[in-house]
Amino acid sequence: MTGAAQDRSGADVEVSVIVANYNGAAFLADAIRSACGQTLDDIEVIVSDDASSDASVPVVRRLMADDPRIRLVESKTNSGAAAARNRAIDIARGRWIAIMDSDDLMHPDRLRSLLRACDTTGADMIADDLLLFDSERRATPQTLLNGAWATEPRQLSTRDYLAANNLYGGGPAFGYLKPIIRASLLAKHAIRYDERLIIAEDYNLVIRLLLAGARFWIVPQLGYFYRRHGASLSHRLNTLALMRIREVEQDWARRWPSAELQPLFEARARSVERAIAFDELVRALKGRKLGEAVRIAVRNPAAAALLRIPLKDALVRRIPRSKPIEKPRRQQICILSRQRITARNNGSSRYLLEIAGFLAAKGYDVHLRVPSPVMMGRWPFLKLSADMDVFKTIKVRGTFRLGRYVIARDPRLAIKASVAVLDRLLLRSGMLSRPLSQPAPYAIAQPMTRQDQIFVAREAPSISDVQIADYCFLTDAFPYALRPDARRVVIMHDLFSSRASQFARLNAADTVASLSLEQELRMLAAAEIVVAIQRDEAAMLQRELPRHEIVLAPIAADPVSEPQPGAADIVLFVGSSTAPNSDGINWFIETCWPRIRRERPNASLLIAGSVCNAVSGTPVATRLLGVVDDLESLYAEASVVISPLRAGSGLKIKLIEGLSKGKAMVVTSTTLQGVSDIVSGCVFVEDTAPGFASAVIALLGDAERRKRLGADGLKTVKQHFSAEQAYAGIVAAIKATATQQADAGLRRTAS
Repeated sequence: MTGAAQDRSGADVEVSVIVANYNGAAFLADAIRSACGQTLDDIEVIVSDDASSDASVPVVRRLMADDPRIRLVESKTNSGAAAARNRAIDIARGRWIAIMDSDDLMHPDRLRSLLRACDTTGADMIADDLLLFDSERRATPQTLLNGAWATEPRQLSTRDYLAANNLYGGGPAFGYLKPIIRASLLAKHAIRYDERLIIAEDYNLVIRLLLAGARFWIVPQLGYFYRRHGASLSHRLNTLALMRIREVEQDWARRWPSAELQPLFEARARSVERAIAFDELVRALKGRKLGEAVRIAVRNPAAAALLRIPLKDALVRRIPRSKPIEKPRRQQICILSRQRITARNNGSSRYLLEIAGFLAAKGYDVHLRVPSPVMMGRWPFLKLSADMDVFKTIKVRGTFRLGRYVIARDPRLAIKASVAVLDRLLLRSGMLSRPLSQPAPYAIAQPMTRQDQIFVAREAPSISDVQIADYCFLTDAFPYALRPDARRVVIMHDLFSSRASQFARLNAADTVASLSLEQELRMLAAAEIVVAIQRDEAAMLQRELPRHEIVLAPIAADPVSEPQPGAADIVLFVGSSTAPNSDGINWFIETCWPRIRRERPNASLLIAGSVCNAVSGTPVATRLLGVVDDLESLYAEASVVISPLRAGSGLKIKLIEGLSKGKAMVVTSTTLQGVSDIVSGCVFVEDTAPGFASAVIALLGDAERRKRLGADGLKTVKQHFSAEQAYAGIVAAIKATATQQADAGLRRTAS
């Protein structure tokens, strides 16, 4: 059906999102919020309600009160999705038209990224891949595109589109795609949805635009989340709907005669006839008209072959459902991480495990999902310690479990691990001056791949009442968990945008990522709750993200009973191989340690943790201990614990850990960022090499002073860094989630 052409030269907004709705109140609010939550702000969302008898219109009106970009078009009579969309298109003010079903979802960056792709390709229509998911989570989420279509942007020809859209055919059914379309194209050719169609109206519109010369591009990103459930109109291939398709398509196929395309038109027509015969066959079987069913099957064996579809569905439906839970279900928390987390063997891992353990102790089921095998680095297997038992389940993409071992499926990692071990041996023996191989990239900042996204879609939905992103870099995974009702939390660990300038002053580079504040805030804003580890960062975020809930959660500590002044002349540094730790310990060794050794010739330096790999050679009177399973004896033995950080203040874990062990500490002001008002009286603070060295020397020679500082540190830890004080704010936010979800459930049931 055609409509009057409109001049789009004076369009008011960039994109008009068209949402046709009929009795879709159950999912309508999620769909509208998904559209309004786009990173492209210059949009309008037009809900065209087709005479719904449920609570759809009140749902829309409530949302309209909060967002003026939402518009409502009402109809007094039910006339179908095609007519509803036409009514919305007729009043749309956008340069582009985006079609969205009232039960679907979109990735927040979908429209912006599609428009960028249009600028690159010159497309008149452009669509991304669909992530098809089951509303009841019985079927595994799947993608629509495959093969070359899923790997790179490609232009879709009319032949491609026709060939792939036979009913019950093989290959990607492009008719399911939800393209955005230039509004001027619809106006130029006076094309609208054909209102005779009950289903396949999107396919019909797109093929007519292609025949009119439109350029259609497909990009393989997963940006549109297509919900499949019992009420989906697209799954009702009944005889009436199919006969409408036959009538309409015969009509316009005659008006676009093409010898080249005629075989494809005919193949499409045959698929429609087969679908009609199949529907008649199923109805005959349901009506127990066996004779009629046999006659239909004999006349159309291809239709009879389609009986495999309802048989498969019947088998799926026979899968027993879990028994209903009489008491309220425990909330499920899904932590998404790319850390190489196996134990409390570094600051970041310990912090995450402490939070997970606290949540588990409060009665929540906490699950760990690692969407990327880059977490494995260059090692073919990892051993999980008992610390990981805080998680109810653990799954890492690209691996399998064997007891406590996580084993990579990629055999190439074994080769990389062998080269890495050989590197270390040859470097330490002096046979090599530089390594043969490069270290694996820092996993936490790696971008999500298509396979990562699919993994999250398959693994996270059922365990995502609350989603927790470990670091800001993983907030992009939230949409793929397909839980718009979930509360979203991000544990930031560190303010990465502040690190670049710190490293620049040291003529060094960060090993994790270089982010601007704007980029980092955009990542953090994808969550509703941001967990900051220090006060300064929490205060800054409260100013920059005033609509978000900022939770201050410093690292918790379990203090020893009394100060531990340690044995004379032992200096201890504990740290992972992050850039701040590597820079700090090398600065100490080069500028402070020689001075300390001159004054205290019996002094020895113990270095524990993976930071040992960043230490060049073996400095005098220094022991490189590597990763140590039990640090208790090291802390007890040491006289002075140091934290000589000059950049990337990090989690404060080693600072708080040292204080909790009753130790005298020498630190820099960088180490104290965000907690200086709490702990500055418990430690020596020095930023220059002479001052830092002198402080260490003074403490090495004064056991009583070490004891007093240790006692002050223990008192501070008990007052400010207990687990309850540190993590109670996270639990409070999650409890709020339970109330919100219960309210949402009541509203959904009422609708």
